[in-house]
Amino acid sequence: MKLIPILITAIGLFASAAASAQEADIRKALAERIPQMDKIDEVRPTPMKGLYEVRIGTDLFYTDAKGNYVIQGELIDAKARRNLTEDRIAKLTAVDFSALPLKDAFTIVRGDGKRKVAVFEDPNCGYCKRFERDLQNVDNLTVYLFLYPILSPDSAEKSRNIWCAKDKVTAWQDHMVRDKPAPAASCDTSALQRNLAFGRKHKITGTPTLIFANGTRVPGAIGAQEVEKRLAEAGSEATGGN
Repeated sequence: MKLIPILITAIGLFASAAASAQEADIRKALAERIPQMDKIDEVRPTPMKGLYEVRIGTDLFYTDAKGNYVIQGELIDAKARRNLTEDRIAKLTAVDFSALPLKDAFTIVRGDGKRKVAVFEDPNCGYCKRFERDLQNVDNLTVYLFLYPILSPDSAEKSRNIWCAKDKVTAWQDHMVRDKPAPAASCDTSALQRNLAFGRKHKITGTPTLIFANGTRVPGAIGAQEVEKRLAEAGSEATGGN
């Protein structure tokens, strides 16, 4: 009977060694055949037998066991009706909400402010303006607004004027919702540089980018109804689904 645990351990070690060898074979084959894939971060099997996920940063590819074929696209679980590629990218790009540098944002509170979302926005972003107008319809919310000037040469200037305004919230909403530019102002804008560094680190490449309390990241403008849905999901996860 004592042999059973030993056999189980041996089988486990053999399987692990086989998986490592398989991963090494795929890495070697792809690096030789596709020079752009010489720095692969991770290789792992997918739920589909014989298909492997190849990850480079947050970019996902799929290949066979020998690295003979590469697929760039989405893997769908038809039975479960889930986009496995989308689910995986969501996990890879999630940001720990507690790690956000909130001191470099200003806060907009509506109603009781119990629900929370962080948003990275550029004052020159047309989609952000549409998003901000929709967001006026979402109540009981705290928004941590990170100015993220990446779109135009004068984005930094407009962000500075808003950040340095005596009332940042009014200056922001005047600019984004009422098309009223903020008056020229100056102050320490190192927070804006830190926002840019944070964005580069976490590969925030467009605005608006939303980060919910459960770490879920949503790139692009979404409507009030979708915001409500995401807030409810984040709240449900925070309470253990109760």
